Amino acid sequence: MNQTSVKEFVFLGFSSDPKIQQLLFALFLPIYLGTVLGNILISLVITVDHALHTPMYFFLRNLSLLEICYITVTVPKMLWTLLSSTKRIYFFSCGVQMYSFVTLGTSECFLLAAMAFDRYVAICDPLHYTTVITKRVCTQLSAGAVVVGGVYSLGQTTVTFTLPYCGPNTINHFFCDVLPLLKLACTDTRGNMIATYAAGVLIVIAPFLLIATSYLKILSAILRIHSATGRHKAFSTCGSHLLSVTLFYGTGTFAYVLPKSGCWLQSDKLLALFYAVMLPMLNPMIYSLRNKEVKGAVRKLLIKSKY
Repeated sequence: MNQTSVKEFVFLGFSSDPKIQQLLFALFLPIYLGTVLGNILISLVITVDHALHTPMYFFLRNLSLLEICYITVTVPKMLWTLLSSTKRIYFFSCGVQMYSFVTLGTSECFLLAAMAFDRYVAICDPLHYTTVITKRVCTQLSAGAVVVGGVYSLGQTTVTFTLPYCGPNTINHFFCDVLPLLKLACTDTRGNMIATYAAGVLIVIAPFLLIATSYLKILSAILRIHSATGRHKAFSTCGSHLLSVTLFYGTGTFAYVLPKSGCWLQSDKLLALFYAVMLPMLNPMIYSLRNKEVKGAVRKLLIKSKY
């Protein structure tokens, strides 16, 4: 029986010094606004430019929309707590935040795998690309990523919030994440910890293996291209995605898969800050600065907006 007496949690955040909190607010507000506007711009450009109505950009638009939701789940609440003397979040709201964050993070894992599959077919089997990667397949892969994320998150959130919480209620974090909450439960959570790590390995490693397999085959295909120009063109279509995958899976592995030590526990918030705040900001730059088609479409949209 759930004997929870805690009705709200309190975020410890990064610092209790008001000056540092104001400084962090001044830093994170422009990052949040820039991230949202950057991802909206990419989504808008892909929507209005018919030259970008291809499977690769369909996935990129979905990734941008996902990033907007991903950063919005955590940062507005963090900004509020930085300025407010009240650092609390109600029990139910904490559950909603965790469910949303885990759903979106898991969905991104599988969406990145779908993007790798798209590049694999484009480079390794170009003659059948249009018959394999159809609009229906793209929609199914994108929807499947969200469904898998939602189902996994529902189980994780349900298990976490049916544990008894009877105090203390201070979360040593800036949002409601699984591991910091498990430490507050007034019961033995070793089994939950093991299950969380096991599920984290499955969720992170399974799509990563799909991505790694795709890129090994892509690399093999590129090395067989005799033209240097052809090899460069093939690499350029994968470079942005590969960089995004490296950053996302790298921080995700450190945060949720590798065993924790005292040293790592101290760096959890910094890791979370990178994958929850910085990565959504970097993705628009990664995909636009390295992509001539996106940059050209942005220029055309800006020119049209002047008239």
